[in-house]
Amino acid sequence: MLLFLLFICVGSVLCDDERESRVVTIKQGSVRGYKHPDGDFFVFHSIPYATAPTGSQRFQAPLPPPIWLDTYEAVDKGIVCPQYNYFGYVFNNSKEAKENCLFANVYVPNTKEKNLPVLVNIHGGGYQIGYGDLVTPRHLAMTKRAIIVNFNYRLGAHGFLCLGTKDVPGNAGMKDQVALLRWVQDNIASFGGNPDDVTITGCSAGSFSVDLLLLSKMANNLFKKVIPESGANTAPVSVQMDPINNAKKYAKRLNFTDVDDIYALENFYKTVSYDTLLSIDAMSDIDIMYTFSPCVERDTGVERFLDDNPINILKSGNYQKRPMLYGFANMEGLFRVNLFDAWKDKMNANFADFLPADLQFENEEQKEAVAAKIKQFYFNDTPITGDKIQRFIDYYSDITFTYSTLRSTRLQVEAGNTQIYLYVFSYVDDESPPAVPDTNIRGANHCAQTMIVHDGRNLTHSDETNISEDMRNMKLMLRDMWLNFVVTGKPVLEGSSYPAWPATGADGAPYMILDKIPEVKTRPMLEDTIRFWDGIYSKHQRYPIPPGDPSPKHTEL
Repeated sequence: MLLFLLFICVGSVLCDDERESRVVTIKQGSVRGYKHPDGDFFVFHSIPYATAPTGSQRFQAPLPPPIWLDTYEAVDKGIVCPQYNYFGYVFNNSKEAKENCLFANVYVPNTKEKNLPVLVNIHGGGYQIGYGDLVTPRHLAMTKRAIIVNFNYRLGAHGFLCLGTKDVPGNAGMKDQVALLRWVQDNIASFGGNPDDVTITGCSAGSFSVDLLLLSKMANNLFKKVIPESGANTAPVSVQMDPINNAKKYAKRLNFTDVDDIYALENFYKTVSYDTLLSIDAMSDIDIMYTFSPCVERDTGVERFLDDNPINILKSGNYQKRPMLYGFANMEGLFRVNLFDAWKDKMNANFADFLPADLQFENEEQKEAVAAKIKQFYFNDTPITGDKIQRFIDYYSDITFTYSTLRSTRLQVEAGNTQIYLYVFSYVDDESPPAVPDTNIRGANHCAQTMIVHDGRNLTHSDETNISEDMRNMKLMLRDMWLNFVVTGKPVLEGSSYPAWPATGADGAPYMILDKIPEVKTRPMLEDTIRFWDGIYSKHQRYPIPPGDPSPKHTEL
């Protein structure tokens, strides 16, 4: 253990804090949290759950957390992991990026009950951006049905560079997530939580993460239930297809040219400043592949997060089956709609450039033939113009979220998981404008269900007094279903006023449509679309590969 003497106060304002507080003792020492000003619960902010390695070790697995002698003041220190500053949103919110950024926030209901279920939320952001309190769980904590934990993990190249070397084995950010879950096992009982009843959830990259944790031997026995919201482990963006190639391309963008020498490349990444390392957008490629995401690791003699590609693991059935609340929004592709005008002419010129990264072809002629087939399916082989924006949205919904979720569902059911509760979230508030300007197109955007269940992005007070009655009812319903699942493993309890919600089968039926009036559908979802993509992937599936074995490093005699 590392020994740190952490000061009781952080600035005079915190020393003078007169809010009601609570002190608990965890393995690292005593921790003081404070009652939230707008709810009957306590928040323990910015608790270090691990230590991020620094210097030349920055890409390795996390180290143990610090310990302290004085009571640690668990107040929000505003620390996030280093990341690309998309749209200025991180730092405009008064967040400070620091290398040692592995902090957790614990939301504890004000109750004398012990052994409360625990919900761990993994933030989204394409593995490139975000922080623990990106969405906040105030209203979930106010129900007093569960303890909620969220946290930071390393991002971008800092968290997901994967060279397969001793110093850069890969998946540092995912190993942070495992470290957090191990910390929960060790400490959550001190807050009144049950370490044997942990549910993990997340949206977008958080959802991909949750679904990958399900397959990782590192995460065995660290949780009991999973709620992946808009993101599946078989998606093209879930795992890097070729991490060495990605590392080379990104280094060239940073003006480093000696990329074919793996040790020169490694040294560049180990010594470059964080400002430079994270200065480039790494998640806007037209093949929807993120430059940095989890990888299949080469065996370097250390604990591996992912030792095979997700499809092989799913087909093998060699993973722990867990109850799942699994689904997506009905118009996930809206997350790309702002790119339609910039991309439509390029799609007309060469649609093959816009195929998912997890397809492979024997030659360019075959690739062009498949591209023409896909374009015909979505756009009737006619020019992609303004009136085709709905099909553009459908295309990106399917290749990024819809097909992969239904495919993963099928593989899991075939492997013996009979406790998957499948849904499509389709609610749109009547007071919201159409999602696409100058159209009547309405639908639930990427991670819309998460924004309903939680309190939105980094809201201090999470004021819901001015929302519509329909929105209020939707929030109450989803929070109730989500917490039912956290507590019991089933989203709808016997005797509920909601429709009975059976577990799904391999064909993706039955499933629940979550709208103003929830409805169970008994026919398989999107049969024609699933059949079409099954045909494509049966012939052209590309599997993620681990880094190759680097040649021995030359040393001076």
